[in-house]
Amino acid sequence: MLKGFFKVDMPANEPVKSYAPGSPERAELQAVLADMRSQEKDIPMYIGGEEVRTDTKIRMAPPHDHQHTLGYFHEGDASHVEQAINAALGAKAEWEALSWEHRVSIFLKAADLLEGPYRAKINASTMLAQSKNAFQAEIDAACEFIDFFRFNAHYLTQIYSDQPESPDGMWNRIEYRPLEGFVLAITPFNFTSIAGNLPTSAALMGNTCVWKPAYPQVYSAQVIMEVLKEAGLPDGVINLVYVDGPILGDVCFNHPDFAGLHFTGSTGVFQHLWKTIGENINKYKTYPRIVGETGGKDFVIAHKSADAKAVATGLVRGAFEFQGQKCSAASRAYIPDNIWEEVKGYMLEDLATIKTGVPEDFTNFHNAVITEMAFDKISGYIEQAKDSDMAEIVAGGTYDKRKGYFIDPTVIVAKDPKFVTMEEEIFGPVLTIYVYQAERYEEALELVDKTSPYALTGAVFAQDRYAISLATDKLTHAAGNFYINDKPTGAVVGQQPFGGSRASGTNDKAGSVWNLLRWVSPRTIKETRVPPKDYRYPFLGED
Repeated sequence: MLKGFFKVDMPANEPVKSYAPGSPERAELQAVLADMRSQEKDIPMYIGGEEVRTDTKIRMAPPHDHQHTLGYFHEGDASHVEQAINAALGAKAEWEALSWEHRVSIFLKAADLLEGPYRAKINASTMLAQSKNAFQAEIDAACEFIDFFRFNAHYLTQIYSDQPESPDGMWNRIEYRPLEGFVLAITPFNFTSIAGNLPTSAALMGNTCVWKPAYPQVYSAQVIMEVLKEAGLPDGVINLVYVDGPILGDVCFNHPDFAGLHFTGSTGVFQHLWKTIGENINKYKTYPRIVGETGGKDFVIAHKSADAKAVATGLVRGAFEFQGQKCSAASRAYIPDNIWEEVKGYMLEDLATIKTGVPEDFTNFHNAVITEMAFDKISGYIEQAKDSDMAEIVAGGTYDKRKGYFIDPTVIVAKDPKFVTMEEEIFGPVLTIYVYQAERYEEALELVDKTSPYALTGAVFAQDRYAISLATDKLTHAAGNFYINDKPTGAVVGQQPFGGSRASGTNDKAGSVWNLLRWVSPRTIKETRVPPKDYRYPFLGED
């Protein structure tokens, strides 16, 4: 075994490529997009060292062209979940015994593969299956994912090097053990990087995992597994299964070796899973770790001193990039009446230039929402606004699902700050604005804090530093990621650790030391060099 204190330097964030006309990365990505679109993939589950196929095949289609078939994946059942758990437990002893620098090396190699030979492929898969434009795919599937691998490797060394003091005569140590059992990772459709980070962050710390991605993300999840296998990840460390959620939960949450849940998804599902785990708590060998990032009803509040153009740009980008399907997307905004008309004018100018269509056309800023179910839900909210005398649609409000699930960027102005689209998570390209009296800024801050149960992201726009300070204090618990004069999206690994509290999750900050600490169980070791040989203490002596 190698001996030494090995160093993993603090990495730099992966540079974002431009994909500008004439650039080599644009030409490469366009070629890979065309090639992948022309093929029908047959995607198995990956359990242990096996590619598992079943008689149940689920069709995959681009959200922006739902009549085109990208391929099929093989759906499993309860037996495959059991098989995945057994594979994870079978791989556990050897994986956790592997010296940490070898684990780190695998994921650093995966980062290099994503940076180089797999960059176009992971981006193209995300564009095709999740309807992201080239820039949104680049900052997610390539850059953020690479950053997760590299920064997590560095943070691991920080954790391991955090050791206690040792007085004379003894040596105190802390060993950071992986959890006792398997970790279940349940990942969402909207970020390929999150789908990859949730199982790999736990695996990096010595755990073995069962991974269930959202069905619309299976296409790019398969590319992630391809990268991990090429990077040298041993069989059984991460087991990728495609099963219905209740079936997965019934097997995993009744298993005595269930040790942790790493989840990103809806608040309702997360709360149900937590309740199930609690009801089964007597069945487990250990108390499971529960880490979740869930929903958001993310806010922007502008002060009367705010720059109207900056507010408008923050709203357009924050609300409508990736069709508003980011947990952090701006969904409700509070704009003072003294700048509202100017803000609205700038927004309407910008929205008039935004093109909606397929991501293969790089001139399209806006693409399709993920599924027909999402389309129907989002368009239902738009119809509610159209039918209400308490709301006015000032931009968008149109949608069409004949070819793809397209909903135009929609801006609603609500007369009531408690209007339904100000309160409920929509997860689509719908922004609701409440115009408040400019002199009632503090009351508006109270509205921001109390309107929603969520607390994921939020932003304040102001030039007045007292107004910024007041918002920062009043909204202390309203957002886990708080932005000043910027949109509430776009957290970067190593710069803005991401996560929220209240109904938005456990705020364990993906891509940080705090998240990785959740996947270890410390053991304190005290070694006394010359142990005492007499039970008597000095105080026992007679006067």
